[in-house]
Amino acid sequence: MSWDDPDTLGADLVILRDVTDYPDRLAEFLAWTRRVRNLLNAPDVVAWNVDRQYLSDLERAGVPTLLGGPAPPQVGQTALIFLGGVQSHAFRSSTVEADFELWDVGHAAIRAAAHHVGIGTDELLYARVDVTGTVGDTRVAALDLIAPSLGWLRLDVTARNLARREFALAVESACERLGLGPFSHRRP
Repeated sequence: MSWDDPDTLGADLVILRDVTDYPDRLAEFLAWTRRVRNLLNAPDVVAWNVDRQYLSDLERAGVPTLLGGPAPPQVGQTALIFLGGVQSHAFRSSTVEADFELWDVGHAAIRAAAHHVGIGTDELLYARVDVTGTVGDTRVAALDLIAPSLGWLRLDVTARNLARREFALAVESACERLGLGPFSHRRP
């Protein structure tokens, strides 16, 4: 359902997956994130990520971004997907094997983002870090913590099933952390 559907306010858990109109209604959207009971990613994460100012925060935290100067001759942009703070998969126009340098920059970006809003990286249900550049000069072009495209359809069936399982486990972990897990309401 749409984020502004009144029924979202009664939900025990809300996961943002496709939010396209929030920039036009930013104040209303941010107020809604504070009213819904349990939002993933958390309202502070969403509020920090709605403004491209986050790139400056990443740069100040030592994460190389495109703000640091013009991009070097590019080999293309790679989307790095993290689920529950753990690297999951990467893609361009198709699935790619991202090298350690790309993942290192992605990890640095989500660590800096989590630190900036005062949470652990494991509290980020999902993150998409778009990186670009060349070997030895990889930079963050964008970080999406609001409702990132996770590239499910770009994965082969086996990788897609694995990534979806990782997503389900990240949701389960978040539910436990929020006291919404299957054993959280049981009496001893």
